[in-house]
Amino acid sequence: MLLSLAAVSGCRHARVDASVDSRDAHYFNILENPLRIVSIPPDGGRPDTLRVDSPMGRLVCMSSSYIGFLDALGCDSVVCAVSGAGYISSPSIRMRDSLTMKGVCPNPLYDVGYEAALDYERILSLSPDLFITYAVGGGEPAYISKLKSLGVRVFTLHEHLEEHPLARASYIRLFGALTDRRQKADSIYERIAFRYDSIRSKVSRAGAPVAKALLNIPYADQWFIPGAENYMSHLVKDAGGEVLGAREGESASRVASLEECLVLSRDARFWLNPGGCTSRDELMKVNPSFSLFDIPLIYNNIARTTPQGGNDFWESGALRCDLVLEDLSRIFSGRDSLLYYYIKVQ
Repeated sequence: MLLSLAAVSGCRHARVDASVDSRDAHYFNILENPLRIVSIPPDGGRPDTLRVDSPMGRLVCMSSSYIGFLDALGCDSVVCAVSGAGYISSPSIRMRDSLTMKGVCPNPLYDVGYEAALDYERILSLSPDLFITYAVGGGEPAYISKLKSLGVRVFTLHEHLEEHPLARASYIRLFGALTDRRQKADSIYERIAFRYDSIRSKVSRAGAPVAKALLNIPYADQWFIPGAENYMSHLVKDAGGEVLGAREGESASRVASLEECLVLSRDARFWLNPGGCTSRDELMKVNPSFSLFDIPLIYNNIARTTPQGGNDFWESGALRCDLVLEDLSRIFSGRDSLLYYYIKVQ
């Protein structure tokens, strides 16, 4: 299943060692001679080491963010299957999916379904070099165990748990190692990191008042407020803002009551990422109590969505955190030329 906003916002995991630079990836490493990629699970789990003896040309990708990394490297053609094709934003992947369904694609792309209902027969028929997936919660999911028993090579990533935007963006290096594009991956990452730092420094030098923001709306009746070390909180802070209700020193999102969020809203000038809503009327339909939330400016990160509901914010945006940061800095400074964000929910 493609990793969703809720999965990222609501994940709970251990805080990493504060002595480690938060910009560094905590959950993967690349070793040399021979080339190996190590996936490091949270909470002290056993690392998974993948030896890469040759470029991998057939990948099954279970998260749309993996497509974003491969697309940037110019090698999304190696993707032979995905989970939820309709949720993917990449034009080339969408085109291949469409042509495959028409039976006229020279490099077919298949949708193998979701964890609980995978098309194991299709996966086996594709003979993938690697099945790349993620895990939410402890223990090995049953579908991964079954794939391994069938002889499918599985590699589990924890990219969605990385706290700093640049740490998450650095996974392009992992995909560069898988596809023999390491130099290109390094170059792309370095440009993104330089641009991210330039935007952050410019915001800091401007010395504008801190933009106080309320994040999200209830998901499955639970309103998640990210900790101050959370991925979104880093983006908001580096853009000159503050996530109201975020607890210092914590990464995990916590559940807040509607009443607490109403109190927080009194200090908020911005309301960010309010579910799938594109208007105040839609917010009122979600919960009439939102009429009490007198927040002047509302922006949503759904400007680049697919008809089925996929969101490029979590696909290409996982890599292009510099562009996301630029969007947020523009929002907080009153400029509206945005990429990932829907301009002013009215």
